Amino acid sequence: MSKLFANYARLDVAFEYGIGCHLYDTHGKKYLDFLSGIAVTSLGHSHPKMVEALKEQVSQLLHVSNLYKIPQQEKAAEKLVELSGLERVFFCNSGAEANECLIKMARKYAHSKGLPPSLVVTHNGFHGRTLATVSATGTPKYQDGFQPLVAGFQFVEYNNLQETLAALENCCGVLLEPVQGEGGVIPADPAYLKAVEKACIEQGKLFLLDEVQTGIGRTGHWLAAHHYEVSPHAVSLAKGLGSGIPVGAVLATEELSSLMGPGTHGTTFGGNPLAARAVSTVLETIENEGLRENAAEQGEYFRSKLLQLEGVQEVRGVGLMLAAVTLQPAKEVAQACLEGGLLINAVRDNVLRFVPPLVVSRQEIDQAVSILSVALEQVCVSAE
Repeated sequence: MSKLFANYARLDVAFEYGIGCHLYDTHGKKYLDFLSGIAVTSLGHSHPKMVEALKEQVSQLLHVSNLYKIPQQEKAAEKLVELSGLERVFFCNSGAEANECLIKMARKYAHSKGLPPSLVVTHNGFHGRTLATVSATGTPKYQDGFQPLVAGFQFVEYNNLQETLAALENCCGVLLEPVQGEGGVIPADPAYLKAVEKACIEQGKLFLLDEVQTGIGRTGHWLAAHHYEVSPHAVSLAKGLGSGIPVGAVLATEELSSLMGPGTHGTTFGGNPLAARAVSTVLETIENEGLRENAAEQGEYFRSKLLQLEGVQEVRGVGLMLAAVTLQPAKEVAQACLEGGLLINAVRDNVLRFVPPLVVSRQEIDQAVSILSVALEQVCVSAE
């Protein structure tokens, strides 16, 4: 019997190795991985560039403290600034930690400007599992049993401009996902996002985006902010940033980052040489292999194929962050897909999420759609 905490409802499968968009379990069975460790393995499994870079880095230096300069970190930060249009970078270990930093920066900003130290956040949003980020998460099931929650968050309906602007009057800014991931892969209305950005600029308040799942090429752009043509004061990143190496980051304007002087925030492991080398390798590989363009192109193709399936009511999302709304229970369909050799997951009762590696091919999409079609039919028949 496992001695691990029972906080995960683990499926009865264990993987031994992976290549590209495929994983192989301990019995040798091959699976198409359209979950990517939940939007993490952006380059797929065992990408030669990652293997080479990480082997070399492990042989040289794994970790030193942030008490010292870390050249690998400075190189990765330079590239992120170049690609994002923001000006400063803080490295941490995860998306939740990145969002913690955003929240702390927002409070620093509020106190410096004499604004209310609260943020507007959305129902059905998801920002992490730490006490502060779960307090900012608009899904009650993640909060149950952890009260008292951290104060300082005002919840509004996602894409409801009137409600958001009204709440903004009593807050120092907003923290939004450009596409709600755990909430069911629900994209922001472009007009909504632009109007909120405009209001924040006019009122001297913060426009913050949680790009933990949407960032680093997932939507076909470096940031989903670029897709929506908005300019946030700061964004949080993680997941695909290290393609499997745990790393998160906050990208911010010069003015906002300047509030975080020595002693205001820190991390032991964040941005260590191994993690920073992974970030640089991911960014260079995405750029050199045209993987943002591939995400946009294959995402549109995948969307068109999903819409042809019987049992799919709606397809939503951006790039290679897609969801299918199904007539059948999503968990049952995901289980049938697992048995058929396709890894996906259910994010709502009737919503399946697809976040394949950015290297995915049209042929692999066709194969995934074929497995999904059979799974939908199987669940439909079993329900009769």
